[in-house]
Amino acid sequence: MGEILLNYERPQPATWVYLSSFLTIGLYFVFHRFWSIRNLDLVLLILLAPGLLIVYEGRQLELEERASQNQQIALQSGTQAKSLVEKFLTLVEPLPMYALSPRVPQQDESDANRLSVREEKSSAMQETDRLVSPEDTPTDTTDAADASSIVDSSPLDGKTVEGDLAIREASKTFTSSELQRIGFLYLLTVQTFILLRMMLDPIMSRRPLLDPNLTAGGLMFLGISLFVFMMANVVRSDPQTQYKQGPELGPGYALMRMLPSIPTLPINNQLDGIPTNLKPEPTESEKQLAVVAKVLAILAHLGIVSAIILISNRHFGNTRAGVGCATLYLILPYTAQMTGRVDHALPAAFLLWAILAYRRPLIAGMFVGLAGGLVYYPLFLLPLWISFYWKRGVRKFVAGTASMLALLMLALWFDDSSTLADHLQHMYGVLSPLREAETLQGLWALGWNPFWRLPVIVGYVILSAFFAIWPAQKNLGTILSGSAALMIAAQFWHGESGGLYIAWFLPLLLLTIFRPNLQDRIATKVVAGPKVVRGSKTELETV
Repeated sequence: MGEILLNYERPQPATWVYLSSFLTIGLYFVFHRFWSIRNLDLVLLILLAPGLLIVYEGRQLELEERASQNQQIALQSGTQAKSLVEKFLTLVEPLPMYALSPRVPQQDESDANRLSVREEKSSAMQETDRLVSPEDTPTDTTDAADASSIVDSSPLDGKTVEGDLAIREASKTFTSSELQRIGFLYLLTVQTFILLRMMLDPIMSRRPLLDPNLTAGGLMFLGISLFVFMMANVVRSDPQTQYKQGPELGPGYALMRMLPSIPTLPINNQLDGIPTNLKPEPTESEKQLAVVAKVLAILAHLGIVSAIILISNRHFGNTRAGVGCATLYLILPYTAQMTGRVDHALPAAFLLWAILAYRRPLIAGMFVGLAGGLVYYPLFLLPLWISFYWKRGVRKFVAGTASMLALLMLALWFDDSSTLADHLQHMYGVLSPLREAETLQGLWALGWNPFWRLPVIVGYVILSAFFAIWPAQKNLGTILSGSAALMIAAQFWHGESGGLYIAWFLPLLLLTIFRPNLQDRIATKVVAGPKVVRGSKTELETV
C-alpha cells in the first residue's frame, strides 16, 4: 500500500488493539441497555486482544534472544574483528526489541548532547575504517563473512524504534518463555468464559433485535476498506521473511503443512541475526508455495466475509446484522494479526459455507469433510451435525463428508514427499499425545507436562459425544453455538499453539451473537425429504 498511499505503514499490534477496541465499542455497544448479553459478548471479544499481544511480544523477545546468540557465535569466530566491532557497538544506543512505535527523542536530552553522540559515532566509524587494513582483515573467508554479518546486523541498519515503557519494563522482568506462557494462559482463560457462554446459548430463548449503531451503508464502506487494506498487506508481504514461518500445524493435511504463513505485521528483518543482504534467495518452489498461500488466504477471508453476510440474509432475514457481523470480524485485532495464516482461515470458511448450505445435507457434509480433512479438529463436529440430521438427511450428510475425505486421501496418493501411511497418520491425528515437549508448540511446550493432555483430550471427546444428545431437538442456532463451543474447546488440547486458532470459532461466535431466535429451523422442516408418488404426480415431500 506504500506505492498507493503516501507514507503508509502497517500499524503495530498495540496500536491496532486500541483502535479496534474503540471502534468495537462505538459501533456495537448497546448504550441504552448497558446490562445486556450483547455488551458482555463484546467485552469478551475485546479481552482476547491483550493475550494475543503478550504472545506476540514473547515471540519477539525470543527472536531477540536468538539474534543475540547468533552474534555471540559470530564474535567468537572472528577474534580480530571482535574488538573493533565491540568498540563500535558501545557507542550505539541499545535497540529495545519490544518496539511498537517509532523512536522519539527523550525529553531530557538536549540538542547538544544528541550532536555529540553523533560525532562520537562518526569518529568511531572512521577509526574502524582506518584500523581495518588489508593485512588486518581475517584471512579466513568464514571469519570475514561473520564479521560482515555482525556489522550489517547492527541496529543502525534497521529502522530505529522504541517501545512503550511498560512493555520494555516487562521485557526486563520476564523471559520470552514466561511471557508466552502468560499470554497463552490468559487466552485460554478468556476462551473458557466464551466456551461457557456458547454452552448456555441454547437456553437463551429471548433474542432482542440489537442492530449496530451505524447504518448498513456505513458498515459496508468500513468493511470493504478494511478488507482491501488487509488483503493488500498479504499481497505485499516481504518474501524474505515468510519462508521461515511455517504453519504450526500438528494433525492435518500435507498441503497445509507445506504452505508458509504470510506475515502481515511489521517485522524487523534483523531479529533473526541474519542481515537481509546475506539471506538466501527463495527457491522457485518456495516462491510458488508463497503465491499459493497468498491466494488461498485472500480467498479464505473472502469466503468468510461473504458467507457471514449470506447466512444473515438467507437464514436470519437481517442483512444489516450480517454486514455488521462481517465488519466486526475484520475490525478485531486477531484478523489483522493472522491474516496470512491459511491454516486458520480456510477451515473457518468451509465451516461457514456448511452452515450456509445446511438445508442441503450433502453439500453441508462436503464442506465439513473438507474442513476436517485439512486440519483434523473439525471432525469432532460430526456427532453434533449427525444428530441434527438424524431424522432427515443423515445419509446424505455422511455421504458428503465421506466423499470429500476420500477425495483428499486420493490426492495424497500422488504426493511422494512422504509415504501414504505417514500422510494418513497426520491427516487423522493418529499421533501420540505424550510426544516430547520439543515437538509441541504453545502452552504445552512452555513447562507443562504433555501427560496432562490426556485428561483434556478425554474430556473433549466426552464433550463431542455430549452434543449428540444435548439438546434433544437441535436447530440452526444449536448448530452454530455447538460448533463454536467444540472449536473453542479444541484450543485447550491443541498441541501446536492452541489458543491462537481463533478463526476456527470466531465467525461462528459472531453469528451466534447476532442471530435471532431460530428454534423453528429444525431438519424435519428445512431439509427436503425423499420423493413420493401421490396419485399421478411425483412430488417432493416437504413441510
